[in-house]
Amino acid sequence: MSGLVSHLVILPIVLPMVAGAAMLLLNDTRKEERRRISLISTALVLLVAVVMLGLAAFQDQSWVLTYRPANWAPPFGIVLVADRLSVLMLVVTAALALASMLAALQRWDKAGVHFHPLFQFQLMGLNGAFLTGDIFNLFVFFEILLAASYGLLLHGSGQARVKAGLHYIAINLVGSSLFLIGATLIYGSVGTLNMAELATLAGKLDDKALAMFQSGAAILGCAFLIKAAAWPMNFWLVPAYIAAVPPVGALFAIMTKVGAYAVLRLTSLLASQENQQDFTSFASTEVFAVGILTIVVAGAGLLVSQDMRRQAAYSVIVSAGTLLACIGFGNMQIIAPALYYLISSTFAVGAMFLLVDLIERNRPFGADVLALSLEAFGVPDSSQGDTEQADTVVGITVPAALAVLGGCFVFCALIVAGLPPLSGFIAKFGMFAAALGDSGTNEPVTGRAWVFLTVVLLSGLAAIVSLSRVGIRTFWVVERQRVRLSLADIAPVLWLLGLCVLMVVFAGPLLSYLEQTVQYLSVPTGYTDAVLGVAAGGAQ
Repeated sequence: MSGLVSHLVILPIVLPMVAGAAMLLLNDTRKEERRRISLISTALVLLVAVVMLGLAAFQDQSWVLTYRPANWAPPFGIVLVADRLSVLMLVVTAALALASMLAALQRWDKAGVHFHPLFQFQLMGLNGAFLTGDIFNLFVFFEILLAASYGLLLHGSGQARVKAGLHYIAINLVGSSLFLIGATLIYGSVGTLNMAELATLAGKLDDKALAMFQSGAAILGCAFLIKAAAWPMNFWLVPAYIAAVPPVGALFAIMTKVGAYAVLRLTSLLASQENQQDFTSFASTEVFAVGILTIVVAGAGLLVSQDMRRQAAYSVIVSAGTLLACIGFGNMQIIAPALYYLISSTFAVGAMFLLVDLIERNRPFGADVLALSLEAFGVPDSSQGDTEQADTVVGITVPAALAVLGGCFVFCALIVAGLPPLSGFIAKFGMFAAALGDSGTNEPVTGRAWVFLTVVLLSGLAAIVSLSRVGIRTFWVVERQRVRLSLADIAPVLWLLGLCVLMVVFAGPLLSYLEQTVQYLSVPTGYTDAVLGVAAGGAQ
């Protein structure tokens, strides 16, 4: 039975790969078949991910499922590893991908060719990055998801997308080059790129090999930080994300989390007992400083943003900086609420990108500029010149559809800003409690904790001010037309926001799962034993 269950690990990679290849064989005129295949593949990936999450939740914290595609024992063969952290990331990715797919099916997949194959290859690369057990194949899956993202970013054509795509490709090529250099140095010093074997051998190196290993790890860390949109190498993100069609922008909300995941994964493995190192061995003070600076710069950009797409893009950077700051904080207690924050922020920002599309579809061209000009020069809205006429207009412009859009926007704003009672507040409250040492000890609060607390609170304040300002202009100042909205249009947004509500309802079990995940990461012998010591195709 365990052998059959272990085959679940390969399905999140094989399903989108086969679906994408099959759609490339179909003629361009068979668009409906492509749509069905893509939707079914995405739904099946979510189903497989949920099944594995259920297996992990009902097992002990050391649950690990391994799969060896060629049946070669590590470190010589490829190994895929599903554990509590990776299956959690699979569920988040698949849930976000399903919402993006449903939104794209409304109209955006028709804006260009090969959208659905590229979407599936993107999903394949993301899942592979979370499941791979060695650094080289992590690079391979990074390149697969990046290659697909290049095509998705340019989907729909246009000068803005081409310009943003050039910057996006250039910076990611730099990151990929650094990735290869770092991986080469690590292999030259240790003789393996298998993550489990790295955890057991890195602490046994002599001084010369250790210096090479540390140099390779530092370069590799830089590549991960670039892919996580850390400052100062994140100038490409905002133009790229706002130029992409909204379903693609929503899917891209998970992209920066891949870099943060890679840092966390290697951090936990290299902090093993065999190395006689603590948690700060790989995630150093520099990572914390980079995370804080990323939050500061993104928070400032969020504060001055005048349109929702740009706000959503800066929110992605704020969440990435917060995760990096937590990883570099040096306290494992903060990782559990940080993972909760990762899920919440990913769903909220994805919903925000999709919501922007629905709002802009029903707005006149230049509405943001007009609203800003009216406010700046103190010009009253002409539709309010006559009270009776204004009442009539308001009766037209506040239908149920507009109320739904406004309510969804409020939900997104509350989650992004971290206000109660939604999941963003629970995440930030947990991070603050861990940072301030709410663990039953009498140790004094560190300066690092106060810096983290201050910066995250200020970024939340910036989000409140910016989103409130734009929300008022969007829903009360300029629009004076009837909003058209169907259930199919709003369903992807409601799906993501509904998941955020479920995170609040089931916050106790979810946080318990995340705490057990952190305990598992703190003692990575379960991971290394499963990868290096279990028979081929076995499970632990």
